[in-house]
Amino acid sequence: MIIGMGIDIVRIDRMKKWIVRPLLMERYFHEKEIENVKSKDAGAAMYFAARFAAKEAFGKALGTGLMGISLKEIQIENNINGKPVINLYGKAKDAFEKTGGTTIHVSLTHETDNALAVVIIER
Repeated sequence: MIIGMGIDIVRIDRMKKWIVRPLLMERYFHEKEIENVKSKDAGAAMYFAARFAAKEAFGKALGTGLMGISLKEIQIENNINGKPVINLYGKAKDAFEKTGGTTIHVSLTHETDNALAVVIIER
């Protein structure tokens, strides 16, 4: 049963401005996300924009937003097949468990100007 759904869109140009500010990146992205971008070269801004959109979409799917949750506690990575998955830590994990959810589905996409993410929480 679906208990929450969220969607968010982020302008890729926004991330191009953020990438040159390491302290800002460390504030919003998990260390593994920052490490993984080293292999992305020109696609770094799209990579971060899609992940930032997923973090925001997760807050919407929770139904409570992201109050009290650090965005770096939400890590988006790709499994061995390339499918995006969300790993949660700290207060983000606590907030998810409070919903009674058992599964998180996430889908990411990007175009020239925008990145979009959809998150569904089900139990």
